[in-house]
Amino acid sequence: MRSVILTLTCFLSAIILVHAQDLKSPDGDLNMHFELNANGTPTYQLTYKNKQVIKTSTLGLELKNDDKSLMDDFTVSKTENGVFDESWTPVWGEEKSIRNHYNELAVTLTQKETERVMVIRFRMFDEGLGFRYEFPMQNNLVYFTIKEEHTQFAMAGNHTAFWIPGDYDSQEYDYTESKLSEIGSKFDAALTDNASQEQFSKTGVQTALMMKSDDGLYINIHEAALIDYALMNLNLNESTLTFESWLTPDAQGDKGYLQAPCTSPWRTVMVSDDARDILASKMTLNLNEPCAIEDTSWIKPMKYIGVWWEMITGKSSWSYTNDFPSVKLGETDYDKATPNGTHAANTPHVKSYIDFAAKHGFDGVLVEGWNEGWEDWFGQSKDYVFDFVTPYPDFDVEAIHDYAKAKGVKMVMHHETSSSVRNYERHLDTAYQFMNKYDYPAVKSGYVGDILPRGEHHYGQWTINHFQYAIEKAADYKIMVNAHEAVRPTGICRTWPNLIGNESARGTEFQAFGGSKPNHVTLLPFTRLIGGPMDYTPGIFEMDIAKLNPNNNSHVNSTIANQLALYVTMYSPLQMAADLPEHYNQFMDAFQFIKDVAMDWDESVYLEAEPGRYITVARKEKGSDNWFVGNVNGVDPRTSKITLDFLDKGKTYEAIIYADAKNAHYKTNPQAYTITKKKVTNKTKISQLSAPGGGYAISIMEVK
Repeated sequence: MRSVILTLTCFLSAIILVHAQDLKSPDGDLNMHFELNANGTPTYQLTYKNKQVIKTSTLGLELKNDDKSLMDDFTVSKTENGVFDESWTPVWGEEKSIRNHYNELAVTLTQKETERVMVIRFRMFDEGLGFRYEFPMQNNLVYFTIKEEHTQFAMAGNHTAFWIPGDYDSQEYDYTESKLSEIGSKFDAALTDNASQEQFSKTGVQTALMMKSDDGLYINIHEAALIDYALMNLNLNESTLTFESWLTPDAQGDKGYLQAPCTSPWRTVMVSDDARDILASKMTLNLNEPCAIEDTSWIKPMKYIGVWWEMITGKSSWSYTNDFPSVKLGETDYDKATPNGTHAANTPHVKSYIDFAAKHGFDGVLVEGWNEGWEDWFGQSKDYVFDFVTPYPDFDVEAIHDYAKAKGVKMVMHHETSSSVRNYERHLDTAYQFMNKYDYPAVKSGYVGDILPRGEHHYGQWTINHFQYAIEKAADYKIMVNAHEAVRPTGICRTWPNLIGNESARGTEFQAFGGSKPNHVTLLPFTRLIGGPMDYTPGIFEMDIAKLNPNNNSHVNSTIANQLALYVTMYSPLQMAADLPEHYNQFMDAFQFIKDVAMDWDESVYLEAEPGRYITVARKEKGSDNWFVGNVNGVDPRTSKITLDFLDKGKTYEAIIYADAKNAHYKTNPQAYTITKKKVTNKTKISQLSAPGGGYAISIMEVK
């Protein structure tokens, strides 16, 4: 299924070289114009169907202790054009086959004074542009330190943007919708407290940044293949409406240490006049390297439940005892401690979760708070906080392993690091060996709090290298990774598909920390999920958190039908049914959809989409004729109208529709839903009401 480079034209003679080049998308709708300006500074601009998307913007890097840097004084010494077209098969995903089709332009630049060489490589897909800096082997540029990357994105208008504050440590914010010119005035209101956070500018925002122009263009800026480099935020010049890259610094304020030959991540700009194209794009994955794992048979999607939500809401605790204000691992004697009576990760309670999982066909059970140290784990810049292998006295590792095995259920490990990265790396091999011994196929890792070593950030080069190290080390032990509080994904799951999940955004847990905006889930697929799947932990049926914990007055701003739809609209090969078993027992008819819905897909069709308003998607289960449809809605009631023309012609199916009741509302009546069954074909049209903060979910199975 591979067709390699179809054309490759090299212009080697300086006589025929020009300082301007154009690159079109395969369908001809997008055009990028590259040019060196009078100072020898690289520039580019981008148009879509003859509409300006990116005005003339400069490219380059400022180096530390280097007066010349890599900003100007360049000449074009070589250009290479190519066309690439292939199809590849992901280990898991939204599609069984992904086409990678682009036109390419590589511009080799030589700096006249220093004779340094830098290549800017552009790849143009039908849905957008990717480009990166490349630094080949050379004598005049070997080791160098980035002071700042100066990649510009000059916007062609005062677009509507859906943004979160630029930050070195947290992506766990609600989205703000505003004009670009309003970002500065709305910035403070967009901030919410987090366990670790640091902003850099009142006009700084994070990627993936979603925008919509007044003339109907949907524009998305992000990055792909973030390897051995600092995360890119964007800083806006409000007077010119120009974004410029702003890398995350290390403890010394430096933005990156590079050694040639090396490359930057890809900078991406997706553009369409149809919002569905942004959601359907596989450009970010295509800009990453092919799978690096030879045998992927052990990487399997999982549907799981867990001992988690009860701690998040405050109903139960991670800690075993209230006796110890201070814990020193190996010295603190838990056998002499008084149990606090609220510790959830105890053997009988975990076995009850295993029973529930086995009864209802779930693959796994996550348990948090099983290991020693939770009494003294956060906020003190503590290095040796967990050892990842020593259980509390009431958690019998052997007995739980045997019980889960007998029930056909896998246990999901939890490694909270408290952001003590050095400590985690010291224990990684031992921790992964422990997982292999007790048959834990996947780990949920966490990085709550400020990074240790002190002064480093979650999104700096050093910590990003740690996240990558943990993924690759896990692959050595055939372990799947679901990293929370880590850097937001950039398509690396193509290369390392054992990275089956990330949080790296404001997940469901924040519904128990005061709530998220009801349209939050209509934005995440346009932003956070552009780089890869999210472990959003959906499936909450009891929205009044005070019923779990009288001291917590939070409210989950969603209807039950909305929660069901998330299993389809928020793609992930790792999906949690996050609520308590007793709440599912109260709504077993609605819970049936969570039991039925697939985790892996052969085909995905985006039916409706408008950022911040609604998303409707249909997906075909891998290796099956079953389809599932999900719709999530924003703050205004809306009637969704879809046609089931994605179904096979000539076949009859049974559709089960889980929908908001007429009086449903995320705040006042979130548990009001209806379930209807009907026969459907590929000609069936469905008109379905979606309540504020609501939606619907449909399972469609062929009538045999």
